[in-house]
Amino acid sequence: MSKQYKHLFFDLDHTLWDFEKNSEETMRQLYQECALAERGIEDFDAMFRAYNIHNDRLWERYRAGQIKRDELRWKRMWLMLLDFKVADTALAHEMSVAYLEILPTRTLLMPHTKEVLDYCKGKYEMHLITNGFETTQRLKLQYSGIARYFKHLVTSEKSNSMKPYKEIFEFALGLSGADVSESIMIGDAVDIDILGAINAGWDSVYFNPNGIQHDRKPTYEITHLKELLEIL
Repeated sequence: MSKQYKHLFFDLDHTLWDFEKNSEETMRQLYQECALAERGIEDFDAMFRAYNIHNDRLWERYRAGQIKRDELRWKRMWLMLLDFKVADTALAHEMSVAYLEILPTRTLLMPHTKEVLDYCKGKYEMHLITNGFETTQRLKLQYSGIARYFKHLVTSEKSNSMKPYKEIFEFALGLSGADVSESIMIGDAVDIDILGAINAGWDSVYFNPNGIQHDRKPTYEITHLKELLEIL
């Protein structure tokens, strides 16, 4: 390691908190409770794939400032249902509310999350920078038992910016009292976390468990969170 970091800034979803598995569990519960099989949606896996496609596209539009938060939340359900010829706006709104109530209570973490956080606690100040919504992210931290590791939670709502824009990183520095030279960003999204860190002049660790090909230049790249211990 070429320098001594003092502040670690983590992304939350897909980096520490297993968003994919927690989201799938939540959608499976809604599939049962809303009796969607009886509405003609016989294949849960196909429905969940459709949900993820619409969710990803709407998040892109949200990050670009093209849609508002509430539109993202209910339209991902509505568009998913429409794919299966279920044109029910009221059901989409109902599912949207229920999803956001259930999801943050899920507790599955990425492999080695607590081991890494335990190692880092006391050695570094740890913070989170997330594009997720303030209340939802706080609940995830609380239910999964990892809130105690972090000094600051920096969200797009609190900072009035979002990754990959440099302003959210500058806000994080101001809040934490950290300097760029002693800070590093750790995240799984190369065009959000890593590009954002590059835009802000930060060092970064790209957590790339799926071996995604890319042309960004993170300071470090890892496939397992445990590899962080070799860097820090």
